[in-house]
Amino acid sequence: MTAPRLEPPWLTLDLAGEMPVLSWALNRPGLVPARRILWREVRNADLPEDLDAALWLDAQLAARGARDAVCFLTSCDISQFTLAEARADGVHARAVATVGLSNAEAVGHRLPPAAQGWGTINIAVEIGAGLTEAARLEALGIATQARTAAVMAAGMTLPTGLATGTGTDCIAIAAPKGDIRYAGMHTGTGEAVGRAVHDAVARGVALWQASDITREARHG
Repeated sequence: MTAPRLEPPWLTLDLAGEMPVLSWALNRPGLVPARRILWREVRNADLPEDLDAALWLDAQLAARGARDAVCFLTSCDISQFTLAEARADGVHARAVATVGLSNAEAVGHRLPPAAQGWGTINIAVEIGAGLTEAARLEALGIATQARTAAVMAAGMTLPTGLATGTGTDCIAIAAPKGDIRYAGMHTGTGEAVGRAVHDAVARGVALWQASDITREARHG
């Protein structure tokens, strides 16, 4: 597994060759083959309300020769990405995350548009073991659960309840095709994925909170 490559406004995670990637990313959602997962950092000025964000991102990827990649769009400072790895029963998992909570929501509720920000959580998970399609879906569920647990542990209270994520989170699961049928919490795959994602998001939340306090001190 190669280290993430930071080239602002891009962050690149090269995978160990082409493999299936499952996500709901803006540019290539669903289960698609990919060799890399990208983050594209943006500012509010990059995305005015009348802009078609999907077309804009497609043009950005085309200019970079990266339309084959799965790509996250984020307003987070990508230089503050976090990385965590875990191993269980011989299965290695790695999570790379960018974390912002200015767009936080409590699941089952929505804040009014005026209260919504632009921060988000984007997580790429690379699994070093071959999964069936069902296990891939289960691993995505475990990663989502781990993200939520890490955010809830931060204790961010909203008018609608305790923050559980943001309104624009996205997660991508990358793993080769294989015979592993299960990736739940009783399995080594689920344990490795869950711990890697939880640790990466928890570190990202701490970085975001420290940056948010710094911003308030500067402008207070």
